[in-house]
Amino acid sequence: MISAMSEVAGAGSHEGVTLTVDELSARVGMTVRTLRFYAGRGLIPPPIRRGRVGYYGPEHIARLDLVRELQAHGFTLQAIEGYLDRIPSDATPQDIALHRTLLTPWMRDLPETLDRAALVRRTGRELSDDDIEMLVALGVVEPTPDEDVFQVATAHLSLGVELLDLDLPVEAVLAAGRIFTEHGRAIAEELTEVFRTKVWPHYRDSGGPPEHIQQLVERFKPVTIQGLVLAYERAVGETQRDTIRRTQNKRR
Repeated sequence: MISAMSEVAGAGSHEGVTLTVDELSARVGMTVRTLRFYAGRGLIPPPIRRGRVGYYGPEHIARLDLVRELQAHGFTLQAIEGYLDRIPSDATPQDIALHRTLLTPWMRDLPETLDRAALVRRTGRELSDDDIEMLVALGVVEPTPDEDVFQVATAHLSLGVELLDLDLPVEAVLAAGRIFTEHGRAIAEELTEVFRTKVWPHYRDSGGPPEHIQQLVERFKPVTIQGLVLAYERAVGETQRDTIRRTQNKRR
């Protein structure tokens, strides 16, 4: 991988390749020692040499940002190497930025770790064991190995509390959860393929800077979710109308 990337870099215009290793270190917030270690492992290509000084550019920054994102997702160094090996050696900073964008969480907020007392304060109500079981069934709360300590999707906690007030049977919630999980995974896989084959090439070929492309992709996420909500609302309406028509036909 290193040699191929070096050949590509050497054949290019070197435009934007202006950072020394010290400047790159300050830019990405990594030590020089770490940068050299990553280069030795093939995570970034060699610098462009101008005399005795090596210079780095947007491609190096994009790959290092991707490495940091992968680390945040818990990838081991070996797994990161395997991930980067699948990225073409001539990938542009825009291509790499899109890889990083796809890794960012779609939830508005990452889960928080809360004990039971903190969870009660956050919801503003007492929570029985049945209430906790319902929040777990809804996917808003996840138990941890520690007793009465939970991972909480705080962005959805208020919705979970509203559903508690509906007094739904937990069996119904679990059944609905299985439906959402099964079909949600299928939708995610199909939409990911659409993004990979149709949206990604469009953004990549637009020639915009990585930051601009990342902003466009981030805007694509809520639009996709809203489209899913709209499709679900329409489907529910159509199902209701079909049910009414079948009932009427049976009465005739």
